[in-house]
Amino acid sequence: MRGGIWGMAAALACAAPMTAQAQTAQLAGRWIVTVDYFGTPTIWTLDLAQDGNRISGDLTGDVLTGTVKGNEIRFLAKDKVGGSEDVTARLANGRIAGEMILIDGAEQARMPHRLSFTAKRAPQPSGGPPVLHVNPGDTIHTATIDAAGIDAKGVRRAAPGNPQTGPFYIDGAMPGDTLVVRIRRLRLNRDTAISTNGMTERGQDARTAVRMAGLGKPVTWRLDRDKGIAMPEAPGDALKGYWVPVKPMLGGIGVAADPSLAAPGSGDVGRFGGNMDFNEMGEGTTVYFPVAVPGALLYFGDGHALQGDGETTGDALETSMDVEVEVDLVRGKRAGQVRIETPTHIVAIGLDGSLDASFRSASSSMFAWLAADYGLAPADIAQIFGTAAEYRVSAVPGRAAGMVLKIPKARLATLPGAPKP
Repeated sequence: MRGGIWGMAAALACAAPMTAQAQTAQLAGRWIVTVDYFGTPTIWTLDLAQDGNRISGDLTGDVLTGTVKGNEIRFLAKDKVGGSEDVTARLANGRIAGEMILIDGAEQARMPHRLSFTAKRAPQPSGGPPVLHVNPGDTIHTATIDAAGIDAKGVRRAAPGNPQTGPFYIDGAMPGDTLVVRIRRLRLNRDTAISTNGMTERGQDARTAVRMAGLGKPVTWRLDRDKGIAMPEAPGDALKGYWVPVKPMLGGIGVAADPSLAAPGSGDVGRFGGNMDFNEMGEGTTVYFPVAVPGALLYFGDGHALQGDGETTGDALETSMDVEVEVDLVRGKRAGQVRIETPTHIVAIGLDGSLDASFRSASSSMFAWLAADYGLAPADIAQIFGTAAEYRVSAVPGRAAGMVLKIPKARLATLPGAPKP
């Protein structure tokens, strides 16, 4: 609701200064508005239309109408639940500054609040991608270093703690959009990986914890890239001959968090993605992120040669790798949560302080996805959950626990409301 008015303010205010007889400035297009929302800078976008000195627009569902006269802008925005924003703005030096009287329809008392804002036009995509800038449709070819900061040649390039590659600025990506990231290619680029021999606390009861005391020491694994397998470098007698097939994945992939929140660490997770450690984040997977800041600021890293469900040792087969991802945008439609699509399933991920909470979060996210994209009613969704849901524990180390809910695409393809491929 609040974004609509701010965005409209931006659009209106960015008109060029006019004399009394000057022509009306052209304001149509997309704008960025920064609102001082009770001390927190908040960014919204607006797609604005103009007919002479009359303006209209839409931002996150808000309907806005108003006028521009000279460098003075006035408009009123209304939402569907009784909220409104009455805006007065003025253009100066290509930017606008103004105030709005906000009535929040979600507040029971609906008291008016006076907020200030500034606005500028949204940047346009560049003619060619400069360093760290890419356009929608481009493919990024790069490499990651491992969770300890070691590169493909065994050289330390960063401090330990899941260092990431990026950020990549996606030209034209704006709050309110969805960033689409398709993982095209993941290749191991060295012959070793590091893990440990411990177990995360969520996987232990009191008796197991006693038996695991003193463990958690490093274990080196050999990677046979020709055969596509991994094996402990110095196994004990019980594990001699043990090997596993590798399945490269990205433990971390995300975008910048909402600017009203504290900057997350490289081990954090949230609506922005982050250190999700879902072991199907490999080749052929597509990830959808809600864009919170201009450019989205995509990053990825924490490559794993292989990881079992849950990352129960507190790490996986940590290694560096070569990466190719393709980026794209869905403009004007923002996913509420991170969404994942593998070649065979659609996947909702829940990331919260407990597996119970993550179970609910994943279920609610999938519920919203099926309702919005497949047109299903609650009773329909319940039947699909009851017959086709596949729940998996994605990650349990750290402050957040992860749970994913997978629905096979084959089950959904027969539905009348299924999206066309």
